[in-house]
Amino acid sequence: MRNYTKRIALGVLAGTLCLGTMTGCSEELDGTKTVATVNGEEIPMGIVSFMARYQQAQTAMMYEQYGLGSTNGMWETVADEESGETYGEQAVDQILEQIELMYIMRDKAEEYEVTLSEEDQAKIQDAASEFMENNTEETIAEIGVTQEQVEELLELTTYNDRMYNPIVEEAEIEITDEEANQSTVTYITVTPEVEEDAEEATEEEKAAKKAEAEEMLQQVQSAPEGDMQAVAELVDADNASATTLSYTSSGEDETDTVPQEVIDAVKDLQDGQVADAVIEGDNAYYVARMDQVLDEEATENKKETLTNDKKQEYYTETTEKWMEEAEIEVDEKVKETLTITDNHSFVFKTEEAETATGSAVDTATGSAVEAE
Repeated sequence: MRNYTKRIALGVLAGTLCLGTMTGCSEELDGTKTVATVNGEEIPMGIVSFMARYQQAQTAMMYEQYGLGSTNGMWETVADEESGETYGEQAVDQILEQIELMYIMRDKAEEYEVTLSEEDQAKIQDAASEFMENNTEETIAEIGVTQEQVEELLELTTYNDRMYNPIVEEAEIEITDEEANQSTVTYITVTPEVEEDAEEATEEEKAAKKAEAEEMLQQVQSAPEGDMQAVAELVDADNASATTLSYTSSGEDETDTVPQEVIDAVKDLQDGQVADAVIEGDNAYYVARMDQVLDEEATENKKETLTNDKKQEYYTETTEKWMEEAEIEVDEKVKETLTITDNHSFVFKTEEAETATGSAVDTATGSAVEAE
């Protein structure tokens, strides 16, 4: 959530966001209406609408970049069979919740000594002004946003971004050796070929590949420090390959990708030792070498990952609690005036849209918007 809202803010400030020709009729949105209140503070529809239109454009850009085609047919597809809610309706709900949290963040900012300087405010005002100047009156009316609302969103997202570190600094994070210690292993995988329409390889094919694995094992044992990939290619370049991976030494990490059969076979080995037999796996045979029982570099990387994960968990738990404690009221009738559908699309008009990072006031280059 934090990263998503940060990208929204910078999209306003960097790049050109546009809305081209409309493919469907739509009414101008009344962005002055209050769509929700958070602890008595009103959220105008214009802020929610602007953020929603940005997400439409961002999603369309992502589809194009990854070769997924267009988003036509996506927004009106049912996302929840039980409720009948579409992806478009779901997106509006999620965006409103994100903005509700941003209002709570700003309200709590003083407790965490998070502030915006006069320079920050000036950048926000300049960016919002440039945004308004770069768009037609028709486009602004389609979104239903005012300059003051653009400024409000940029201020909210800046507070949201700057609150992350002070919040997670409160977390009491402990990383145990059992969680962090990493072992590194190199193993050759020999895969029997499966004939077309068959569920598994024939017994003859399995026997042949196991024999190849036995040959590889002998070569590796004769030169334990050698290049295991070279051994694999020498014996069977088409069906064998060597891989070096680290895994949690305790074997308790479900995210590890090293086959369990390999982990079990090398767990009692020392650095540089090779498993004394071919390891049989699920439709594969392995030859394995324990490179490092305790890989210090991999362990430090794992500690960093675990620390970041636990910080994010604390942040999520804290902000969810704030949301539960807040007095939030949503005007469903006003919310229903904002729809994300397939026949009213919003797109970026930049030739290249760069991924933005940093807080909302880090860059102030303006943007333009158009409806399609």
